[in-house]
Amino acid sequence: MLTHLYIKDGKLTETGEGEAPVWVYTAPDEAERRYLVDQIKLDEHTLSSALDPDELSRLEFEPDHAAIIFKRPKRYTAEDNFLFRVLSTGVFLFKDRVIIVRADEAALFEGRPFIKMQSVQDVFLKLVYRAISHFVEHLRGINLISNELEQQINLAMENKYLLNLFTLEKSLVYYLSAINSNGMLIEKLRNAASKMGFSPDNVEFLDDILIENNQCRGQTEIYSQVLSSLMDARASIISNNLNLRIKALTIITIGIMLPTLIVSIFSMNVRIPLEPYHHAFWIITGLAAISVAVIAFLWRRYHW
Repeated sequence: MLTHLYIKDGKLTETGEGEAPVWVYTAPDEAERRYLVDQIKLDEHTLSSALDPDELSRLEFEPDHAAIIFKRPKRYTAEDNFLFRVLSTGVFLFKDRVIIVRADEAALFEGRPFIKMQSVQDVFLKLVYRAISHFVEHLRGINLISNELEQQINLAMENKYLLNLFTLEKSLVYYLSAINSNGMLIEKLRNAASKMGFSPDNVEFLDDILIENNQCRGQTEIYSQVLSSLMDARASIISNNLNLRIKALTIITIGIMLPTLIVSIFSMNVRIPLEPYHHAFWIITGLAAISVAVIAFLWRRYHW
């Protein structure tokens, strides 16, 4: 699906005059892909990479345009089941036109960043900045979810909560890889600013984007380390609780075994010393009770 956008009063709108400077392709079909390759002269491999979620961020220069692929978070839904995914977006920057290729229909041009735009370079840089802001928003959501799961684990040690934490940790690994990839892309854009046609204001904004991306990367690393440490701690707590339960059951088994042994010895089919006594039953029962009391005393005395 193709959408034409115009830059009007510093904002993007679908109405305007002349040829639209911003083209947005959402999940392009085969006919649209052939048009981009045959008529616009986009590289077919780069076009396919723009729709590949596993593709790394990169910058390539063609004779009449620059091809950029950057990473952004996928819009989270309940069907994702605590897994936050990453998508690729392709930007083909011409002198007076920018073509954006994406795989989903998530809103691209939303929020405060998309104001005061005068050129296609501004549009591109705002897209990269918005992707970084989107990562930060998702990191806050991941932190809130992990805190809630931690409380659930404290109340009920169920496997599903631990599996959800594992999934969040996996998401942070994906995010960290994508943010690092974007960081290298921003460095390349900074070094090729003149070739990209960036104005001094664009270069200054690019420096701000680099700082934001570094902060986002640091925050992701912290969350990933905290969640990894939390998982290790939970595994140790579960193992320790299991050992305590086994220890308690072992003590209870010994407490049951001793009186059973005493009663079994005196109920053997042989002559025993207490056989002539009328109170032999109570004596044997008392011995069994004393053995239980001894085990209980030792348990409390030595904190078994």
